[in-house]
Amino acid sequence: MIGRLTLSDFRNHADALIVPDHPFLVLTGDNGAGKTNILEAVSMLAPGRGLRGAALRDMARQGGPGGFGIAAEVDGVMLGTGVAPGAPDRRLVRIGGTASAANALADHLAIVWLTPAMDRLFLDSPGGRRRFLDRLTLALHPAHAAHSARYEAAMRARNRLLSDLRVADPAWLGALETQMEEHGTAVAAARSDLVLRLNAELEGQPDAPFARPILAIAEEEPTEGSLAHRLARGRRRDAAAGRTLSGPHRQDLAVLHAAKRQAAALCSTGEQKALLLSILLAHAALVAVERGQPPVLLLDEIAAHLDPSRRVALFERLAATGGQVWMTGTEDQLFKELGAATRWKVTGGSIFRSAA
Repeated sequence: MIGRLTLSDFRNHADALIVPDHPFLVLTGDNGAGKTNILEAVSMLAPGRGLRGAALRDMARQGGPGGFGIAAEVDGVMLGTGVAPGAPDRRLVRIGGTASAANALADHLAIVWLTPAMDRLFLDSPGGRRRFLDRLTLALHPAHAAHSARYEAAMRARNRLLSDLRVADPAWLGALETQMEEHGTAVAAARSDLVLRLNAELEGQPDAPFARPILAIAEEEPTEGSLAHRLARGRRRDAAAGRTLSGPHRQDLAVLHAAKRQAAALCSTGEQKALLLSILLAHAALVAVERGQPPVLLLDEIAAHLDPSRRVALFERLAATGGQVWMTGTEDQLFKELGAATRWKVTGGSIFRSAA
C-alpha cells in the first residue's frame, strides 16, 4: 500500500500531501477540482503513461516551473517520478533514491484503474482493450512491460526498414523479426496466462449483482508457425500496408456476458460497467494470491451510476480484496454506506482532510 503520497506542480496541484490511515481513500469535490488528477498521479507510479495516457509535458502545472514531481512511500521504499523543467518529455524515475527505468516500478507496486472514459471500452478500438489487458497482465507479470517495450521498438525499426524494401538489409530484417518473436511470444503468453487464470477465478462468481464475464483473446489472423516466419513471409504485404500486420499488437480482448451468452459490446451500458467491475474484482483477488498483496485500485467516479444496493455490494467486495482503494466522487452522500475511510475534500487544487 501507499503509505504517503506527495505531489509537486502536478496538474492543478502546486503541492499536496496525503497520508492514508485506512485502506479506503475517498476524494470528493466539484467537477474540475482536481480529484482525478490525484488518481492520475498515483497511476504514474506504474510503467506507462498513466490513467489518462497524456503526454508528460501536459502534466506539469500551468504557471509552474515546467516540471513536476510525484513521490510515494511503499512498504518502506521511496518511489518517485516526474520531469525536470528543462526536459518536459523525459521521464525520470527513482526507486530507493537510485535512478531506475520506469518498467522497474512494476516490481514494487501493482496499480489498476477504472475511469468513466473506460465505460466505452467494449465499443471502442481494440487498442484500448489491449491497453486494459496489458495493465491487468502487468500486475501478474512485472516483466510484461519490458517485453512489450522491446517488441514495439523492434517493430518500429522493422517498419522503417520496410519503408524502402528495395534497399532493406534482409539480415537486419531477420534479426529484428527474431527479436519480435522473442518478446512477442512472451507478451502473448503472459496475456494468455492472465485470461486463463481470470476465467478460473470468475467461474465461481455469481451472476449478480455484477454480471459475470468470460474472457478470451481474439486473433486477427491465424497464428500457425513461428512469428518470425510469418513476419518474413509477410514483408511485401507489410511494406505495402506501411505497418506490421502480424503479431500480438493485433490481438483483441473479447468479453462475453456469461448468463446471456452475449458479447459485451451488445450489452447495455449498465451491464458493461458491471462486467468491468467483475473483471477488476476478480483480478484483485488473483493478484493478492500471486504477489502476496492486492493491487492498488483507482476508481474514478465509481459510485455515481450505481443504485444504493449495488454500491453496498461493491464496497463489500472492495473491502474483501484487502487492498488499498482510491475513489472519487462529487458528493459525500455516494459513500455514506462505505464506513471507515480516509476522506479528503478537493477544491481548486487544494486538498483538506474531511470528517468521516
